[in-house]
Amino acid sequence: MEIPVYLVAGFLDSGKTSFINGVLQDGFALDDPTLLICCEEGMEEYDDRALKNVTVVTVDAETDLTKGFLKGLEFKHRPKQVIMEFNGMWSLQHFYLDVLPNNWVLYQIMTMVYAPSFEAYARNLGQLMMEKITNADMIIFNRCTEKERTALRQRNLKMVNRRASIYLENDDGTSEDYVDDSICPFDLSQEVLEIPDDDFGVWYVDVMDHPDRYEGKKIHMKAVVAHIPQYPNDVVLGRFAMTCCAADVTFLGVIGRGEEMDIYPNRAWVDVQAHIALESHKAYEDKGPILYVDAVQPAKKADPEVISF
Repeated sequence: MEIPVYLVAGFLDSGKTSFINGVLQDGFALDDPTLLICCEEGMEEYDDRALKNVTVVTVDAETDLTKGFLKGLEFKHRPKQVIMEFNGMWSLQHFYLDVLPNNWVLYQIMTMVYAPSFEAYARNLGQLMMEKITNADMIIFNRCTEKERTALRQRNLKMVNRRASIYLENDDGTSEDYVDDSICPFDLSQEVLEIPDDDFGVWYVDVMDHPDRYEGKKIHMKAVVAHIPQYPNDVVLGRFAMTCCAADVTFLGVIGRGEEMDIYPNRAWVDVQAHIALESHKAYEDKGPILYVDAVQPAKKADPEVISF
């Protein structure tokens, strides 16, 4: 039986326990037996009122956290799901490569960061700090001042981890999305912008939201060809995407033009290099990105074939 694991990472006093208390208080463990593994004890404690269906186990040393130990907890407590408050000084990569049992599935990594200490941690504990950032699905920076918000955005952490949702919790109690018009998830200084297979969805959203920043850029990516009857002189280059569930798959694509594109049938995979222009097209409400194909060749399917958000 697969057991989903929700891992909360971060250094001491980053807000991990508060975050877990909030999750539990919202009814996360209301129906299913939950195992909460605490690998770091700070000043704040878990809320007893939210622990009725939760078993708390404390791990004091990284060497105690072994695959055999976790399987023993599974046999003893029979959890349906696991929450881990992970010690910031322990190696996340070692955990998921060498420790995590095969049937324990890492569903989500959430990284908490105390914003005033981020620069110091990144400077002095670079690898330990940045692995918590690069592997996260969600990152929350706590206690941000205006100065820290500016510094974090200047770092452009979206280029470090394009898939993570990043939020800034401000010192006045408000919250805001890390991404604004100044943040681009790709390094636009590259002569040819490389779009990895896993990042097509991120690029598609950004080029549609901020087409101006890509005008005149060269791009290299793998895509699926679609011939649309309404656009007889063009093709659409894109990917199938699952936006919610398996039944909710849609095609996300950008208009492409090139003399060689007619030889590729619908659903053909191609490796394409193109330059981007912004032009009016009936596929867009206003001007939109047009990929003028400079080079194209057949390609193997991406794995996975369907992207997700």
